[in-house]
Amino acid sequence: MNADRGPDLVLGANSEVGRLRAVLLHRPGDELRRLTPRNNDQLLFDGVPWVDRAQEEHDIFAELLRGHGVEVLLLRDVLTETIEASGAARIQGIGAAVNPRRLGHALADELAAHLRGVPPEELAVVLTAGMTFDELPFGPSGTSLVRRMHHGGDFVIDPLPNLLFTRDSSVWIGDRVAITSLALPARVRETSLTDLIYAFHPRFLGVRRAYESHTAPMEGGDVLLLSPGVVAVGVGERTTPAGAEALARSLFDDDLAHTVLVVPIAQNRASMHLDTVCTMVDVDAVVMYPAIQDTLTAFTIRREDDDVSIRGADPFLEAAAEAMGIGKLRVIDTGLDSVTAEREQWDDGNNTLAISPGVVVAYERNVETNARLEASGIEVLRISGSELGSGRGGPRCMSCPIARDRL
Repeated sequence: MNADRGPDLVLGANSEVGRLRAVLLHRPGDELRRLTPRNNDQLLFDGVPWVDRAQEEHDIFAELLRGHGVEVLLLRDVLTETIEASGAARIQGIGAAVNPRRLGHALADELAAHLRGVPPEELAVVLTAGMTFDELPFGPSGTSLVRRMHHGGDFVIDPLPNLLFTRDSSVWIGDRVAITSLALPARVRETSLTDLIYAFHPRFLGVRRAYESHTAPMEGGDVLLLSPGVVAVGVGERTTPAGAEALARSLFDDDLAHTVLVVPIAQNRASMHLDTVCTMVDVDAVVMYPAIQDTLTAFTIRREDDDVSIRGADPFLEAAAEAMGIGKLRVIDTGLDSVTAEREQWDDGNNTLAISPGVVVAYERNVETNARLEASGIEVLRISGSELGSGRGGPRCMSCPIARDRL
């Protein structure tokens, strides 16, 4: 990746559908090879993926985006460049990964000292893929009880298999980036990597923050930029009411939004984020899981002088259309019958990535949803996701747009 920002590339986004110019992806790597039937649930995967095939599928996804004029930044490459560029980034990344409370000070100090001297590319692999006790690069120490009592295959540094879903750990709103606060232990450290990338990589120097990761839980998959100035935030399994309110107040303070719709969603695995049940596919259209179409509601938060007003809860589709200043939001649902709709929602049929108004990337396996999108005038670019989808995430989950044309 070229570290110099192109003069014609304006970072940021004010919608979900403006033409996509640059995106941050993470090509699945050795962190997925750490998944076993014993730990996959804890690490939030529904199975043990075939990693080589997942990489092939991801490469095709990235190449499809490049073929449509999108610059693709790969997280591990960007992380390596960040560590090369900044000693502070190296120290920050090691500090987040090496936990003295878990390892004890003796082992933590020894490991941190070692990692401070490894090449940037090797450190980037350790920070993303983790490390086991068997992989410690120095001999057993008689002073570390932790090392004596752990099994060799236990993790000294936990892997981050969910880095694949780059949407969650950061999200651009206007010309600022929000570093999110991930709710579940398996994902907490992901934001330490996006934090140091946006703080120290030469391409992002001077970028201002819209939200800080130390605030209440809020994840990027719950954030939809419905239109310029209008943001929807799902509240459920991952984003809390406090996180949604903190984001709303931050956006108002920075003039990045005038209306935030807070949308309660079911707190379960199938609908972990708002974008698992609803995503934008055009300036006035969403693809939506039909089981929630008539029951989804929203609290409308608006800026009022030095404070905010809160109204609702009202039907989501009506509140969204009103906030967007349009008569009606077009809805394309994901199945003709409840069984088909439920299957395709589980398989990320609602989780599309728009690369321009009316053009989306979707998993090919969602045959019914894709047909309904095309019947509604949406162009669907299909990719395979048989292995990528084992972590329950589709093309939108796997992508963090860092530059879109403004609407």
